[in-house]
Amino acid sequence: MARNYVQPGQTLTVTAPRTVGSGAGLLIGAIFGVALADAASGTPVEIRRVEVWDLTKTTGEAWTAGQKLYWDNTNFRVTSTAGSNTLIGAATQAQASADTVGRVLLSGQIT
Repeated sequence: MARNYVQPGQTLTVTAPRTVGSGAGLLIGAIFGVALADAASGTPVEIRRVEVWDLTKTTGEAWTAGQKLYWDNTNFRVTSTAGSNTLIGAATQAQASADTVGRVLLSGQIT
């Protein structure tokens, strides 16, 4: 293996930008992930950047399977509205507009 290899990158240790609970989404610059443990603001927390997660979604939006999804870093939830939000992945199933949680495939891309 090359000597400059560091780590796989699916899971990273970052500094929590705010107090988060395990399973909460968080955005650090252009990196989005899901916290794997509770963490106070300013403390290290491991995040997972890929795979399928049930995350808080914006109510009033119906999603279709395969629809692109974005992170609303003001309200700390997933939305189907691009605008100034950060692309994080796609819906893996349809979600009703009244749903408060949606199933999201995190693509791990940096936008």
